[in-house]
Amino acid sequence: MWVPGVGLPSRLMLSALTRAARFCILKSGAVRRMDVPAGNRRGLSDYYPHLMPSVGFGKSSSRVYRCRSETKRYITSPRVAETLVRILRGKRKSCQLFLECNPGPGILTRALLESGAKVIALESDKTFIPQLKSLGKKVNGRLEVVYCDFFKLDPRSRGILTPPIMTSDMLFQYLGIEAQPWSKGAPLKAIGILPPKNERNALWKLLHDLYSCTSVYKYGRVELNLFITEKECRKIMANPQNPGLYQALSVLCQIACGIKLLHTESCLSFGTYTANGQLAKQKHRESLEQNLCFIQLTPHKDLFTGTLTPFNYDVFFHMLRQCFMKRGAKLIDHLHSLSPIDAMHILKQIKKNKDVKVIDMYPEDFQHLFETIECYKDDNYKWLYDDFMEDVII
Repeated sequence: MWVPGVGLPSRLMLSALTRAARFCILKSGAVRRMDVPAGNRRGLSDYYPHLMPSVGFGKSSSRVYRCRSETKRYITSPRVAETLVRILRGKRKSCQLFLECNPGPGILTRALLESGAKVIALESDKTFIPQLKSLGKKVNGRLEVVYCDFFKLDPRSRGILTPPIMTSDMLFQYLGIEAQPWSKGAPLKAIGILPPKNERNALWKLLHDLYSCTSVYKYGRVELNLFITEKECRKIMANPQNPGLYQALSVLCQIACGIKLLHTESCLSFGTYTANGQLAKQKHRESLEQNLCFIQLTPHKDLFTGTLTPFNYDVFFHMLRQCFMKRGAKLIDHLHSLSPIDAMHILKQIKKNKDVKVIDMYPEDFQHLFETIECYKDDNYKWLYDDFMEDVII
């Protein structure tokens, strides 16, 4: 049984490989480039970012890793906050632990505390921290405020980090949260709003962290409760019945998590604040008419009980991204560039005909395809990589 946090290397990224070679194959399942120096590969311990040891959570210092100021959405409506508490807490009166990401003015924070919950508030804007700490003094230790940006934990970039950018290890050790086996329930529930300007990148990063069992997922099956735009919500929940929205992101989300749409709310119910903590005006009519969807992403307990593991997930990512580059093409055409194994034999194993298209494949079909190639025993070489691989999350 897989236990996160035990014997894990740093994040294994298929995109860590440079474009030095056109093709390369290996006997051990996943293909790697042979002529790339080890020092140029990400995922090694010496590339893992570290926090400055002398910097405290609440202190300011010159940043070695600089964080760009961004506009953020915050919950500013007590009605919305009360609705979310009813959804998340139900009739529970136990002291549940919530990790609130960028609580801002603390409207939801206050509602959670009033319901009897315990809250860890990770706020990346110093403007709101005094107000949150003042609230914490009134609730007998049930509110911990940390100067931190949840969506930028464990950045891929190298270098020394200073708050609000930090590693999950530093954060969780500070909070006294220990890793739990993947087979157990969620160690905590995280609540937040995905950053408006890089929502898609944030989703990709969370998926890489989840599949590699790194960052917050090193500590167990952390449940995410997030507001995302209705457009992105429709994409991650799409399947072959929604061919225009169906993509690699859809498959990865559905294979990894149970996805529930908990609530839909108009953008008008949220406040948008600039980098200096000032309430910003809505500029575009389209943004006013757009809804935000509150979804729950619960990692599947059995995600790593089969062929897929935190050590070969990068191959699964590559397979999907390669297929969806030409979503309207026949699957058999992609198989020739993915694996040296006979394409017709693979199709026979997954019980698909030679005319099946990429957009006809459901998420579980792609998982079956990956498992079929990965477990193939009659050939030493299973996968082919080419210059498609890039060191970019898109």
